[in-house]
Amino acid sequence: MPARYPPEDPREWLNRARSNLLLAKAPRRNIYLEDLCFNAQQAVEKAIKAVLIAHEVEFPYVHDITELLTTLEKAGQKIPSSIRQAERLTRFAISTRYPGIASAIRREEYQEALAVAEKVIRWARTLVREKVG
Repeated sequence: MPARYPPEDPREWLNRARSNLLLAKAPRRNIYLEDLCFNAQQAVEKAIKAVLIAHEVEFPYVHDITELLTTLEKAGQKIPSSIRQAERLTRFAISTRYPGIASAIRREEYQEALAVAEKVIRWARTLVREKVG
């Protein structure tokens, strides 16, 4: 179990991001890939929010990765193009969670979502360490 921090501490948001990533990496029989991708999206969202908190920037409670990255960029943080790829995960926050709205997720999409989430969490962890220690 990771150390707990107050909700205003970016390290707690990173803990939650890593927790969501672990859930995303836990494919089991009878679990939809869409649900695992939702956890990958949540990992990215919380990691970006951790960086926003570290920069002392208020953020909207939205699932839109593009909006969150734009908010962070406006606060002066350069966003690498490899991190911008995470914007594609926004769709896993809503449309893929309900039957019939989107088509089923393919294994390749799932693996890509995991890779992107891992990359964003590593990036966010580095930035948070620079600010918080």
